Amino acid sequence: MTNTFGEANPNGLYIKRKNNYEKRQIRKIINSSIRYTILTLGAFFMLYPILWLIGASFKTNSEIFTSISFVPHKIDFTPYIKGWITGTQYTFATYYANTFKIVIPRVIFIVISSVITAYGFARFNFPLKKPLFGILIATLFLPRIVTRIPTYLLWKNLNLLDTFVPLYLPAIFADDAFFVFMLIQFLRSIPKELDEAAIIDGCNSFQILTKILVPTIKPAIITVALFQFMWSMNDFMGPLIYISTVAKYPVSIALKMSIDTTGNIEWNRIIAMSLIALLPSIIAFFSAQKYFVEGISTTGLKG
Repeated sequence: MTNTFGEANPNGLYIKRKNNYEKRQIRKIINSSIRYTILTLGAFFMLYPILWLIGASFKTNSEIFTSISFVPHKIDFTPYIKGWITGTQYTFATYYANTFKIVIPRVIFIVISSVITAYGFARFNFPLKKPLFGILIATLFLPRIVTRIPTYLLWKNLNLLDTFVPLYLPAIFADDAFFVFMLIQFLRSIPKELDEAAIIDGCNSFQILTKILVPTIKPAIITVALFQFMWSMNDFMGPLIYISTVAKYPVSIALKMSIDTTGNIEWNRIIAMSLIALLPSIIAFFSAQKYFVEGISTTGLKG
Protein backbone atom coordinates (compact mmCIF):
# COMPACT_ATOMS: atom_id res chain seq x y z
CA MET A 1 0.00 0.00 0.00
CA THR A 2 1.51 3.36 -1.12
CA ASN A 3 0.62 6.99 -0.74
CA THR A 4 0.20 9.56 -3.51
CA PHE A 5 3.97 9.94 -3.84
CA GLY A 6 4.50 6.20 -4.41
CA GLU A 7 5.99 5.63 -0.96
CA ALA A 8 5.03 2.69 1.26
CA ASN A 9 2.44 3.46 3.90
CA PRO A 10 3.56 1.91 7.23
CA ASN A 11 0.12 2.30 8.74
CA GLY A 12 -1.46 0.41 5.84
CA LEU A 13 0.99 -2.49 6.18
CA TYR A 14 0.37 -2.65 9.91
CA ILE A 15 -3.40 -2.75 9.42
CA LYS A 16 -3.08 -5.45 6.74
CA ARG A 17 -0.85 -7.61 8.95
CA LYS A 18 -3.17 -7.09 11.90
CA ASN A 19 -6.18 -8.17 9.83
CA ASN A 20 -4.35 -11.28 8.61
CA TYR A 21 -3.34 -12.13 12.17
CA GLU A 22 -6.91 -11.70 13.41
CA LYS A 23 -8.21 -13.92 10.61
CA ARG A 24 -5.69 -16.64 11.49
CA GLN A 25 -6.66 -16.41 15.14
CA ILE A 26 -10.36 -16.65 14.27
CA ARG A 27 -9.71 -19.70 12.06
CA LYS A 28 -7.62 -21.25 14.84
CA ILE A 29 -10.40 -20.70 17.39
CA ILE A 30 -13.05 -22.12 15.03
CA ASN A 31 -10.93 -25.20 14.25
CA SER A 32 -10.21 -25.78 17.93
CA SER A 33 -13.89 -25.38 18.80
CA ILE A 34 -14.93 -27.90 16.15
CA ARG A 35 -12.20 -30.33 17.22
CA TYR A 36 -13.09 -30.19 20.91
CA THR A 37 -16.80 -30.39 20.18
CA ILE A 38 -16.28 -33.60 18.20
CA LEU A 39 -13.99 -35.03 20.91
CA THR A 40 -16.51 -34.13 23.62
CA LEU A 41 -19.35 -35.80 21.75
CA GLY A 42 -17.20 -38.86 21.11
CA ALA A 43 -16.21 -39.05 24.78
CA PHE A 44 -19.85 -38.72 25.81
CA PHE A 45 -20.95 -41.60 23.58
CA MET A 46 -18.07 -43.74 24.87
CA LEU A 47 -18.88 -42.95 28.49
CA TYR A 48 -22.65 -43.22 28.05
CA PRO A 49 -22.81 -46.95 29.00
CA ILE A 50 -21.09 -46.20 32.32
CA LEU A 51 -23.31 -43.18 32.91
CA TRP A 52 -26.35 -45.33 32.14
CA LEU A 53 -25.14 -47.98 34.59
CA ILE A 54 -24.76 -45.37 37.32
CA GLY A 55 -28.27 -44.08 36.69
CA ALA A 56 -29.77 -47.57 36.31
CA SER A 57 -28.44 -48.58 39.72
CA PHE A 58 -30.98 -46.18 41.23
CA LYS A 59 -33.89 -47.18 38.97
CA THR A 60 -36.61 -49.78 39.35
CA ASN A 61 -36.93 -52.69 36.92
CA SER A 62 -39.74 -50.99 35.00
CA GLU A 63 -37.76 -47.77 34.69
CA ILE A 64 -34.65 -49.64 33.54
CA PHE A 65 -36.43 -51.35 30.66
CA THR A 66 -38.59 -48.43 29.58
CA SER A 67 -36.15 -45.51 29.56
CA ILE A 68 -32.82 -45.01 27.82
CA SER A 69 -32.05 -41.90 29.87
CA PHE A 70 -29.34 -42.29 32.47
CA VAL A 71 -31.05 -39.84 34.83
CA PRO A 72 -33.20 -41.68 37.44
CA HIS A 73 -36.44 -40.25 38.83
CA LYS A 74 -35.04 -40.39 42.36
CA ILE A 75 -31.81 -41.22 44.15
CA ASP A 76 -32.16 -44.24 46.45
CA PHE A 77 -29.14 -46.14 47.80
CA THR A 78 -31.22 -49.16 48.81
CA PRO A 79 -29.98 -51.23 45.81
CA TYR A 80 -26.38 -50.71 46.96
CA ILE A 81 -27.18 -51.67 50.55
CA LYS A 82 -29.21 -54.76 49.66
CA GLY A 83 -26.82 -55.71 46.87
CA TRP A 84 -23.87 -55.57 49.27
CA ILE A 85 -25.68 -57.81 51.74
CA THR A 86 -26.50 -60.29 48.90
CA GLY A 87 -28.91 -63.17 49.19
CA THR A 88 -26.34 -65.58 50.61
CA GLN A 89 -24.73 -65.98 54.02
CA TYR A 90 -21.75 -63.95 52.77
CA THR A 91 -21.63 -60.24 52.03
CA PHE A 92 -20.16 -58.78 48.86
CA ALA A 93 -17.02 -57.96 50.87
CA THR A 94 -16.21 -61.69 50.98
CA TYR A 95 -16.36 -61.96 47.21
CA TYR A 96 -14.33 -58.78 46.88
CA ALA A 97 -11.61 -60.18 49.15
CA ASN A 98 -11.59 -63.45 47.19
CA THR A 99 -11.09 -61.51 43.98
CA PHE A 100 -8.00 -59.75 45.31
CA LYS A 101 -6.63 -63.04 46.63
CA ILE A 102 -6.48 -64.04 42.97
CA VAL A 103 -5.66 -60.74 41.29
CA ILE A 104 -2.82 -59.45 43.47
CA PRO A 105 -0.63 -62.61 43.37
CA ARG A 106 -1.27 -63.04 39.66
CA VAL A 107 -0.26 -59.46 38.84
CA ILE A 108 2.91 -59.71 40.93
CA PHE A 109 3.90 -63.10 39.51
CA ILE A 110 3.18 -62.18 35.89
CA VAL A 111 5.21 -58.96 36.10
CA ILE A 112 8.24 -60.63 37.68
CA SER A 113 8.22 -63.72 35.46
CA SER A 114 7.57 -61.77 32.25
CA VAL A 115 10.41 -59.32 32.95
CA ILE A 116 12.87 -62.12 33.72
CA THR A 117 11.85 -64.16 30.67
CA ALA A 118 11.99 -61.15 28.37
CA TYR A 119 15.40 -60.21 29.80
CA GLY A 120 16.73 -63.67 28.98
CA PHE A 121 15.54 -63.58 25.38
CA ALA A 122 16.56 -59.96 24.77
CA ARG A 123 20.02 -59.92 26.32
CA PHE A 124 21.48 -63.45 26.42
CA ASN A 125 22.52 -66.04 23.86
CA PHE A 126 21.84 -69.66 24.77
CA PRO A 127 21.27 -72.94 22.91
CA LEU A 128 17.97 -73.22 21.01
CA LYS A 129 17.18 -69.58 21.62
CA LYS A 130 15.52 -69.01 18.24
CA PRO A 131 13.37 -72.19 18.29
CA LEU A 132 12.27 -71.45 21.86
CA PHE A 133 11.38 -67.88 20.91
CA GLY A 134 9.41 -69.22 17.94
CA ILE A 135 7.50 -71.56 20.25
CA LEU A 136 6.83 -68.63 22.58
CA ILE A 137 5.36 -66.57 19.75
CA ALA A 138 3.40 -69.58 18.48
CA THR A 139 1.56 -69.79 21.81
CA LEU A 140 0.00 -66.42 21.01
CA PHE A 141 -2.07 -68.20 18.36
CA LEU A 142 -3.13 -71.01 20.69
CA PRO A 143 -6.67 -70.47 22.06
CA ARG A 144 -6.84 -70.90 25.82
CA ILE A 145 -9.91 -73.08 25.44
CA VAL A 146 -7.67 -75.77 23.91
CA THR A 147 -5.69 -76.08 27.14
CA ARG A 148 -8.68 -76.05 29.51
CA ILE A 149 -9.12 -79.82 29.80
CA PRO A 150 -5.39 -80.73 30.16
CA THR A 151 -4.82 -78.05 32.79
CA TYR A 152 -7.98 -79.03 34.66
CA LEU A 153 -6.79 -82.65 34.81
CA LEU A 154 -3.36 -81.48 35.96
CA TRP A 155 -4.76 -79.49 38.89
CA LYS A 156 -7.15 -82.32 39.71
CA ASN A 157 -4.26 -84.79 39.95
CA LEU A 158 -2.44 -82.33 42.19
CA ASN A 159 -5.53 -82.07 44.44
CA LEU A 160 -5.63 -78.30 43.98
CA LEU A 161 -9.19 -77.91 42.69
CA ASP A 162 -11.43 -75.54 44.64
CA THR A 163 -8.40 -73.43 45.56
CA PHE A 164 -7.02 -70.19 44.21
CA VAL A 165 -3.72 -71.82 43.22
CA PRO A 166 -4.71 -72.79 39.63
CA LEU A 167 -5.72 -69.18 39.00
CA TYR A 168 -2.41 -67.53 39.88
CA LEU A 169 0.33 -70.17 40.03
CA PRO A 170 0.76 -70.43 36.20
CA ALA A 171 1.74 -66.74 36.24
CA ILE A 172 5.01 -67.73 37.91
CA PHE A 173 5.99 -69.34 34.59
CA ALA A 174 5.11 -66.31 32.42
CA ASP A 175 2.06 -68.02 30.97
CA ASP A 176 1.02 -64.98 28.92
CA ALA A 177 3.32 -64.73 25.92
CA PHE A 178 1.86 -61.38 24.88
CA PHE A 179 3.45 -59.62 27.85
CA VAL A 180 6.78 -61.37 27.33
CA PHE A 181 6.86 -60.40 23.66
CA MET A 182 5.99 -56.76 24.45
CA LEU A 183 8.75 -56.49 27.06
CA ILE A 184 11.24 -58.13 24.70
CA GLN A 185 10.57 -55.41 22.13
CA PHE A 186 11.17 -52.73 24.75
CA LEU A 187 14.39 -54.33 25.95
CA ARG A 188 15.73 -54.81 22.42
CA SER A 189 15.36 -51.09 21.75
CA ILE A 190 17.58 -50.21 24.73
CA PRO A 191 21.26 -49.87 23.68
CA LYS A 192 23.49 -52.64 25.00
CA GLU A 193 26.11 -50.00 25.72
CA LEU A 194 24.19 -49.31 28.93
CA ASP A 195 24.78 -52.93 29.99
CA GLU A 196 28.47 -52.69 29.14
CA ALA A 197 28.85 -49.47 31.12
CA ALA A 198 27.13 -51.11 34.09
CA ILE A 199 29.47 -54.13 33.85
CA ILE A 200 32.48 -51.79 33.91
CA ASP A 201 31.02 -50.27 37.09
CA GLY A 202 30.91 -53.72 38.64
CA CYS A 203 27.25 -54.69 38.15
CA ASN A 204 26.28 -58.31 37.59
CA SER A 205 23.42 -59.49 35.35
CA PHE A 206 20.81 -59.19 38.10
CA GLN A 207 21.93 -55.67 39.01
CA ILE A 208 21.82 -54.62 35.36
CA LEU A 209 18.22 -55.78 35.21
CA THR A 210 17.08 -54.17 38.45
CA LYS A 211 19.10 -50.95 38.37
CA ILE A 212 19.37 -50.16 34.65
CA LEU A 213 16.71 -51.91 32.58
CA VAL A 214 13.69 -52.06 34.90
CA PRO A 215 13.65 -48.27 35.56
CA THR A 216 13.98 -47.70 31.82
CA ILE A 217 11.04 -49.93 30.87
CA LYS A 218 8.88 -48.78 33.79
CA PRO A 219 6.00 -47.66 31.49
CA ALA A 220 5.92 -51.09 29.85
CA ILE A 221 5.93 -52.87 33.22
CA ILE A 222 3.07 -50.72 34.48
CA THR A 223 1.18 -51.47 31.26
CA VAL A 224 1.65 -55.20 31.85
CA ALA A 225 0.45 -54.89 35.45
CA LEU A 226 -2.55 -52.80 34.45
CA PHE A 227 -3.63 -55.15 31.66
CA GLN A 228 -3.25 -58.18 33.90
CA PHE A 229 -5.13 -56.47 36.74
CA MET A 230 -8.13 -55.68 34.56
CA TRP A 231 -8.15 -59.09 32.86
CA SER A 232 -7.94 -60.91 36.20
CA MET A 233 -10.69 -58.76 37.72
CA ASN A 234 -12.95 -59.64 34.79
CA ASP A 235 -12.02 -63.33 34.61
CA PHE A 236 -15.15 -65.48 34.72
CA MET A 237 -14.24 -68.79 33.10
CA GLY A 238 -11.24 -69.59 35.31
CA PRO A 239 -13.02 -69.29 38.68
CA LEU A 240 -16.08 -71.00 37.22
CA ILE A 241 -13.98 -74.07 36.34
CA TYR A 242 -11.75 -74.33 39.40
CA ILE A 243 -13.80 -72.86 42.27
CA SER A 244 -16.84 -74.76 43.56
CA THR A 245 -17.29 -73.38 47.09
CA VAL A 246 -19.51 -70.32 47.46
CA ALA A 247 -17.28 -68.88 50.18
CA LYS A 248 -14.40 -68.72 47.65
CA TYR A 249 -16.28 -67.12 44.75
CA PRO A 250 -14.85 -63.89 43.26
CA VAL A 251 -17.12 -61.03 42.26
CA SER A 252 -17.51 -62.26 38.66
CA ILE A 253 -19.12 -65.51 39.83
CA ALA A 254 -21.01 -63.80 42.66
CA LEU A 255 -22.69 -61.46 40.18
CA LYS A 256 -23.76 -64.37 38.00
CA MET A 257 -24.99 -66.23 41.07
CA SER A 258 -27.13 -63.25 42.06
CA ILE A 259 -29.15 -63.59 38.85
CA ASP A 260 -31.91 -65.93 39.98
CA THR A 261 -33.77 -66.96 36.83
CA THR A 262 -36.53 -68.63 38.84
CA GLY A 263 -37.66 -65.43 40.54
CA ASN A 264 -37.96 -61.69 40.08
CA ILE A 265 -34.51 -60.28 39.37
CA GLU A 266 -33.70 -56.97 41.02
CA TRP A 267 -31.51 -55.59 38.27
CA ASN A 268 -30.69 -52.38 40.13
CA ARG A 269 -28.89 -54.41 42.82
CA ILE A 270 -26.90 -56.35 40.23
CA ILE A 271 -25.99 -53.17 38.36
CA ALA A 272 -24.98 -51.48 41.63
CA MET A 273 -22.66 -54.35 42.52
CA SER A 274 -21.32 -54.39 38.95
CA LEU A 275 -20.33 -50.75 39.35
CA ILE A 276 -18.58 -51.51 42.63
CA ALA A 277 -16.77 -54.39 40.91
CA LEU A 278 -15.65 -51.98 38.16
CA LEU A 279 -14.26 -49.39 40.56
CA PRO A 280 -10.82 -51.00 41.15
CA SER A 281 -10.16 -51.26 37.40
CA ILE A 282 -11.30 -47.69 36.77
CA ILE A 283 -9.21 -46.32 39.65
CA ALA A 284 -6.16 -48.34 38.59
CA PHE A 285 -6.46 -47.18 34.98
CA PHE A 286 -6.78 -43.47 35.75
CA SER A 287 -4.04 -43.66 38.40
CA ALA A 288 -1.60 -45.20 35.91
CA GLN A 289 -2.97 -43.51 32.78
CA LYS A 290 0.21 -41.53 32.14
CA TYR A 291 2.44 -44.62 32.18
CA PHE A 292 -0.16 -46.73 30.37
CA VAL A 293 -0.36 -44.32 27.41
CA GLU A 294 3.44 -43.99 27.33
CA GLY A 295 3.87 -47.76 27.46
CA ILE A 296 1.45 -48.29 24.58
CA SER A 297 2.67 -45.45 22.36
CA THR A 298 6.44 -45.96 22.71
CA THR A 299 8.67 -48.90 22.01
CA GLY A 300 11.80 -48.01 23.94
CA LEU A 301 13.99 -45.06 24.68
CA LYS A 302 13.10 -41.57 23.55
CA GLY A 303 15.68 -39.65 21.66
